[in-house]
Amino acid sequence: MKPIWIVDDDQSIRFVLEKALAREQLPVRSFANPRDVLTALADDEPQVLVSDIRMPGGSGLDLLAKVKERLPGLPVIIMTAYSDLDSAVSAFQGGAFEYLPKPFDLTKAVELIRRAVDESLREEINDERHQEVPEILGQAPAMQDVFRAIGRLSQSNVTVLITGESGTGKELVAHALHRHSPRGDAGTKGPFIAINTAAIPKDLLESELFGHERGAFTGAQTMRRGRFEQADGGTLFLDEIGDMPFDLQTRLLRVLSDGQFYRVGGHQPLKANVRVIAATHQNLEERVRQGVFREDLFHRLNVIRLRLPPLRERSDDVPALARFFLQKSAKELGVEPKRISDDALTMLKSFEFPGNVRQLENLCHWLTVMAPAQLIEAKDLPAELIARGPGGEAAAERVVPPAPAAQVPEAARAAEPVDPASQPVVNAGTPTEARWLGDLEVEARRRLEAGQHDVWDSLTREFEARMIRTALGITRGRRIEAAQKLGIGRNTITRKIQELGLDD
Repeated sequence: MKPIWIVDDDQSIRFVLEKALAREQLPVRSFANPRDVLTALADDEPQVLVSDIRMPGGSGLDLLAKVKERLPGLPVIIMTAYSDLDSAVSAFQGGAFEYLPKPFDLTKAVELIRRAVDESLREEINDERHQEVPEILGQAPAMQDVFRAIGRLSQSNVTVLITGESGTGKELVAHALHRHSPRGDAGTKGPFIAINTAAIPKDLLESELFGHERGAFTGAQTMRRGRFEQADGGTLFLDEIGDMPFDLQTRLLRVLSDGQFYRVGGHQPLKANVRVIAATHQNLEERVRQGVFREDLFHRLNVIRLRLPPLRERSDDVPALARFFLQKSAKELGVEPKRISDDALTMLKSFEFPGNVRQLENLCHWLTVMAPAQLIEAKDLPAELIARGPGGEAAAERVVPPAPAAQVPEAARAAEPVDPASQPVVNAGTPTEARWLGDLEVEARRRLEAGQHDVWDSLTREFEARMIRTALGITRGRRIEAAQKLGIGRNTITRKIQELGLDD
């Protein structure tokens, strides 16, 4: 570990902190003025910087600004007399980690420095993990088999059939197959076009796939290129192929056989230079036996088959996935990423996740919004998880309060609609909790039914503003204390106050 740098013109302060940190087996380096610190930064850097504000030969605030230019992620603790508190608070605008008022309690000072060290070490680990964000995460043997298959297919244009339960990441694998193929980044960089064949009405699906000529049917006022034409030179991903209408399967088979197709209402054959990747959560062999899927089309698609394992078969991947999704959600929401405790991860690993990776992603988004502190504990997980034992089975012998009909407000859910069974459920544990959640649900429903399109943003802003006003009222306007009570960072509360117009 790198040393902690102490900057103070008072030799007694330096001596006391040096001895206290040495007892904690923390390496220390001391400086009497900011100039020496800036000189030392040319050859070395600290784990944490602890600096006084007022010193001969330079200001601690100026030092903070210069250090942050070079080391933006370095935790800096500002020491100040009570009369300098306003200056210290303004330092948070420059990214200070915390302030240490003089005279200080030595035990609390060491505890604060230790916390800054832990934060610094954690950021270093996160930086290493996120230098290059992988397309797909997975250390489980089944996922490693998928990665190896993607590698073997990297020089091929062969048709691939991806099978797996809903939410396992079939489209991500299709993207990876395209990117690493001669048609993707490894070659001509053709387009990747995706279509969910189960989400489009039968009457429109043929036009979506093959396009149509002007006047081909009522409403066809212009010629339209279909997905096969749009994917020319690239890859066409046909999701939920098992639900494709039977008569359209014949047209798809013809394209796969001879590479030609006709637009709806057209008479001129068009050539399709397209690689097809299909996916389904259904058992296509059973669909063939039932007579609802063509056997010859099945064999055309089933050249190479990749099976994606459900999350319950790769539970060791849950911690890495959870941390990744928490980082992703925080970035999307513009907040500081939350951390998750080992106990909470152990509980997540024991849950079966019927909605698979998509359900875990939605859960992490929910936790980013709803967890009360920066560290997510096991008690912060939705009651649906807590009420289920290891393996995901419902604990019938336990007494769990019955859940109201709808307990997660729409404003606290991920924007993408998903299977309700994959959503976390909040059990209201007390009448007060049930009341405010119920009121929030009523207001969300009222706005949604009124046709408002900014329900998420408007409710989130009102919720955040009310939370911050309440905390500031309790702390009599002390922002740092309010941030600590809310479980958010100092920079976060400052930014939110500005964004929400609460400066007054």
